[in-house]
Amino acid sequence: MKKFEKILDTVMRFLMALSMFALLAGGTWQIFSRLVLGDPSTFTDEFLRYVLIWASLIGSAYCFYRDEHLALDLVKSRVKGTAAVVLNVFIEAATLFFVCYVFIYGGATLAMNALNISSVMHIPFSILYSILPISGVFIVLARILKYAQLFSEKKGGNN
Repeated sequence: MKKFEKILDTVMRFLMALSMFALLAGGTWQIFSRLVLGDPSTFTDEFLRYVLIWASLIGSAYCFYRDEHLALDLVKSRVKGTAAVVLNVFIEAATLFFVCYVFIYGGATLAMNALNISSVMHIPFSILYSILPISGVFIVLARILKYAQLFSEKKGGNN
C-alpha cells in the first residue's frame, strides 16, 4: 500500500508541477509577445485558461490526498463521542457521493458527449472536460488510502 501511495503522490505532484510550468511558460510568452514583439499571442489566452482549470482540479485532488482541503469544522469541532463518529462518517459518505456523481459520472458523461472544439487551439472540449473524472478518481483513491490507513492503524492498535 505504501508503494501505491508513493506512486499516486508522485503522479499528482508531477501533474501539478507540469501544469505550473505550463502556466509560467505561457504567461511569460504572453508578456514577451505583447511587450517585446508588439503582437500579443492569441493562443496563450485560451491555453492559460485551460491549464489553470487543470491545475486547480489536480491541486484540489492533491489537497484531498494530503487531507489539507478546505473544510468547515464549526459543527465538527463541537461534537464529541459517538455523534462525532457518525458525523464524520456522514461527511465522508457525502463527499464520496458528490465526487463520484458529479466529478466521475458527470464529468465522464460531459467529456464523452462534448462535440464542440475550442476556437483558437482547435482541440476538442472533451480533452478539457476529462480533468473532471481524472481528478475525481484521484480524490476517491486518496480517500480510500486514508480509510485503509485508518483501518490498519485501528487493527494494529488492537493487537
